[in-house]
Amino acid sequence: MAEVQIAPKEVIYCEVCSFPPEYCEFGGTFNKCKAWLEEEHPQLFQSLYSADALAAATSSLSLEKEEKISQDLQKKRRKEEKKQERELQQKLASKVLIKKIARTKRKQVIAISGLEVFNIDMKKLAKTFASKFATGASVTKNLEKKDEIIIQGDVGDEVEQYILELLEKDGLTEVKVEQVDEKPKKKKPTAPGTGTGNATST
Repeated sequence: MAEVQIAPKEVIYCEVCSFPPEYCEFGGTFNKCKAWLEEEHPQLFQSLYSADALAAATSSLSLEKEEKISQDLQKKRRKEEKKQERELQQKLASKVLIKKIARTKRKQVIAISGLEVFNIDMKKLAKTFASKFATGASVTKNLEKKDEIIIQGDVGDEVEQYILELLEKDGLTEVKVEQVDEKPKKKKPTAPGTGTGNATST
């Protein structure tokens, strides 16, 4: 007995919101979705949104409800736009600090801080620096409990140029990148009579 071949059901997806047309009302572009559906698939549009279909489908949106959803979505979009604007202003007001720290007379390390607000993968960037400069690089916590990248070697100028190019790709050319020299703290002189040598008993 020959097997009955069942053709797979073709599913149409909206090119505006990517949902099946039956679910476009739950997205944020309902009116645009309807316009696209009416133009590209008029028969499906009629089955979903004709006067008879709307009257028969109790779950269909009324015009008032559709308008309310549209207004709510507009409020959400405005709220999101304001959030994005605040985040952009925060980024532009931030400063990336590149500190040159002398470990010994001949050795230096570079500490990079201030990158956390730019959504940069610090560990990935540290690996990039390690490969680019053929040196050690790692992510640690600074005194403010924030991530910073430590790079072995005097590569401050190269790091500054790389970060400037990285920010420029995201249109953040106004962000300030500053290099500073951090001198090691001088040890306080030991007061007389407070040495740490072991006492000899007799």
